Amino acid sequence: MRGWMVLAGVMATLAAAGAADGQSRCAGAYGTPQCPLTREQAVRPIPRLFAPTGWRTTALDQITIAAPDYRKEAAFYGALMGWSLRSDDGTRAVMDLEDWGTVVFLRAPEQATATVRGFGFVIAPWDASTLERELRKRGLAPIADNGPGGFESFRVKDPDGFDLQISNGKGLAAGRGGARPGASTGPFASTGWRTAFLDHLSFWVTDYKESASFYENLLGWRPTVDEGSQVPVLIGDLGSITIRGGNPYNPGYSKAAPRVAVLDHISFGVTPWNADAVRTALDQRGIAATVDAGGAADIHEARFQSYHVRTPNGFDLQISNVTNLQALTAIVGQPAK
Repeated sequence: MRGWMVLAGVMATLAAAGAADGQSRCAGAYGTPQCPLTREQAVRPIPRLFAPTGWRTTALDQITIAAPDYRKEAAFYGALMGWSLRSDDGTRAVMDLEDWGTVVFLRAPEQATATVRGFGFVIAPWDASTLERELRKRGLAPIADNGPGGFESFRVKDPDGFDLQISNGKGLAAGRGGARPGASTGPFASTGWRTAFLDHLSFWVTDYKESASFYENLLGWRPTVDEGSQVPVLIGDLGSITIRGGNPYNPGYSKAAPRVAVLDHISFGVTPWNADAVRTALDQRGIAATVDAGGAADIHEARFQSYHVRTPNGFDLQISNVTNLQALTAIVGQPAK
C-alpha cells in the first residue's frame, strides 16, 4: 500500500511540474531557473546506452492499467472511445482498440486511482534464444512469459524499473477482430467515435535522455526533436511516446535520486474529429474537459487539437485529432538523423 502512496505523490509532483509550463520546461526558456542551461547544453546527446539490437517494433500488444473499479473504467472507454470488450474474468477486462491495440484493465482495490503498470510491444525479427542472449548481453535480466498458441515473450525493466514486455505477436495482438462477448452497459450513450491512433504516451522518467536511448537502441524507436527536458519518440509506425524528465547535464541533476517512471496520461486520436462537436459530445455526457491545443490560444486555429478528461478512476485521458503517422510527424517533427 505504501508503494502506491509514494507513487501517487510522485505523480502529483510531476503533474504540477508539467502543468506549469505545458509539459515542456526548456523550449523558449533556456538559461532560466526552470531550465538553467543554454540550448546547446540542454540538447547535447549522451553516449549510446548500449549497442543497437537491430529489432523493429511492429505492433502494440498491450497497455496494462490497474484501477480500483476496473469494470467502471472499461465501460467508460467502451462508451466514449468505441473500444470492444474481449473478455472479463472477474479480475481483469481485456479491451481491443480496433485491430491495432489492446488495453488490459486490472482489478486493484488497494489503489486510489488508475495507474499504468506496464506496456508490451511486438518486435521483429523474433527468435527467443537470440533475444534472451542479446538482452543479457546488454545487462538486462529477461524473464520468459509464454502462453498458449505459440505465444512467446520476455519481460524486462527499463532504466527506472518500468515493466516492458516484448513478444512475438502471438498473444493479445493475434486475437483482435474476432467475435466479441456483449460489452458491459456503458455509463452514457456511445459517442460513435473510433479510436484510430496512439497519438502519444506521456512518460515521466528520471533521466529522459537515458530512457530515450534505451528504447531507441533496444526496440528501434526513433527520437525526434530534443528540446532539453523531453523528446517525442516514434514507436515504429504505431504512434509516439513523449519521454520527459531530468536532464543529466543540469547542474541540479542527482544520480543518487530515487529512480521513478510514471506514465501520467495517454492521448488517443479519435475519428470523426471536429473540435466543437467533440466538446459538445463531452458536455452532453457530463464529462468535464480541458483544452490542450499545444500552446495555441485558439483550438480552432491550432494544428494540434485535443481535450483532457478524467476517467471514473481518475486517469488523465487525452483525446486528439492526431489519427495517423503523417499528422503526428507534422507536429512532433521527423526522426533525428
